[in-house]
Amino acid sequence: MPKTPEQWLAATSPAEKTKGSLKLFLGYAPGVGKTYSMLSEAIRRHSRGEDVVIGLVETHGRKGIAELASQLEVVPRRKIEYKGTVFEEMDVDAILARRPAVALVDELAHTNIPGSRHRKRYEDVLELLDAKIDVLSTVNIQHIESVAPTVHAITGIVVRETVPDWVLRIADETVMVDLTPEALQNRMKRGDIYQKEKVEQSLKNFFRRGNLIALRELALRQVAEQVDRTLASYLTEKDIQENWAVRERIAVCISGSPKAQYLVARAARMARRLDAEFYAVHVDVARDGHEDEKLLTANMQFAESLGGKAVRLKGDTVAGTAAQFVREKHITQVIFGRSAVEGWRKFLYLQAINKFLREAPAVDVHIVTQGAD
Repeated sequence: MPKTPEQWLAATSPAEKTKGSLKLFLGYAPGVGKTYSMLSEAIRRHSRGEDVVIGLVETHGRKGIAELASQLEVVPRRKIEYKGTVFEEMDVDAILARRPAVALVDELAHTNIPGSRHRKRYEDVLELLDAKIDVLSTVNIQHIESVAPTVHAITGIVVRETVPDWVLRIADETVMVDLTPEALQNRMKRGDIYQKEKVEQSLKNFFRRGNLIALRELALRQVAEQVDRTLASYLTEKDIQENWAVRERIAVCISGSPKAQYLVARAARMARRLDAEFYAVHVDVARDGHEDEKLLTANMQFAESLGGKAVRLKGDTVAGTAAQFVREKHITQVIFGRSAVEGWRKFLYLQAINKFLREAPAVDVHIVTQGAD
């Protein structure tokens, strides 16, 4: 039975040593240098004594790629006849029989010809990983399943071959192969990517500067999200309690009060300025029976409409539960509202703030006055 996505994700725990490692070279468009970078790394590994083979590399007629590929052993492709035409696909069985330490598999999103061992090339890669063979592979941002609709909206091009997002999450390393849009267009004009007759049309369509800028940002964000997940996993694995403020994360504590929307709007503005995530957090405690559910729901929806993540927690105290949330999510800034109150209510408010400061990791705290009740 093939593994489910959940089983593959579980198999990537640091303690797991029974599979090969997957390294992806991610680009935002054809021609940025993914295959060149993959081959360059493979040649370096080979020079260090690693047993490296090419499972499949597409040269697309590019001289530089062909020259690099000629320096490595190539596993012959499998010929498959389909509808009267003979096609060539990667020979998974031959690679498994050869049992190299590292296999190069270009164009991860490729759909195999009917009659192949698997429908998709990424499934071929999963089988190689299961056989403890390390894999170097390439993929463009438009071929990631969750990103393809956005790419269609930007470029007008329907992406037909995609890779599920979970496949990228099992990668041990993801390297973005970057090039400025201007440099990529120059490479296109020189005929380094497509044949001369295709250049002008490509520059007016997919390779328009605006398209390339947007695709590049999507790729950068994809890598940043993966790095962010890796850092969060590391902090959890090593039980590191203090916040490493590599990226700002803002949490605003809200209630079922009309004034809470002011706090949410304040948090959203701060998040935009800092390019930060922000959370709208409500803590249900036993004595909150008077909470206005309709207003609370409206406040949570308002936070989500501004790009925040609404979170509802249960706990004995607001301060203690909020402190635990800050620790788990590695929050760097917290916003609390303060009404203009006096007497015992002011005392209880200050007592709660002090409890939060005692129990939370190092975090910036903003006290925002909301006006009188």
